[in-house]
Amino acid sequence: MAKLDPIFGIHAEAMSVQRRRMEVLSANIANADTPGFKARDVDFASTLASVIKSDAPGASRTLTTDARHIPMNAGLTGNPAGDGSRLAYRVPMQPSVDGNTVDVQVEQAKFAEAALHYQASLQFADGRIRGLMTAITGQ
Repeated sequence: MAKLDPIFGIHAEAMSVQRRRMEVLSANIANADTPGFKARDVDFASTLASVIKSDAPGASRTLTTDARHIPMNAGLTGNPAGDGSRLAYRVPMQPSVDGNTVDVQVEQAKFAEAALHYQASLQFADGRIRGLMTAITGQ
């Protein structure tokens, strides 16, 4: 993933991860009737941790403010996807006979959550751009 942008901060990377998450969740919904399909989700915390670590000078930035805090990525597992995001299988609330672990209501709620986070980051970026335009034009 790219380095953190000094103007937009983590929001540019957060939008990329949330977009990827919405793609994975929509694939889950599309495969709700596929026998044996396993629902997956992007592990946002571990993906964010890897972006922050890779951006730090010398890659040694810590994710805690105190040595006694538990690191953000402690105990998180998942397989890295091509874009650096980490995919993890979702644990089903109700097992199905055909082995499919997709619960459409859960996937829709997670998709709405990801869309809301994406919109929040987008609004932050829009505010930063408007602020820069105001500073440049003086209006």
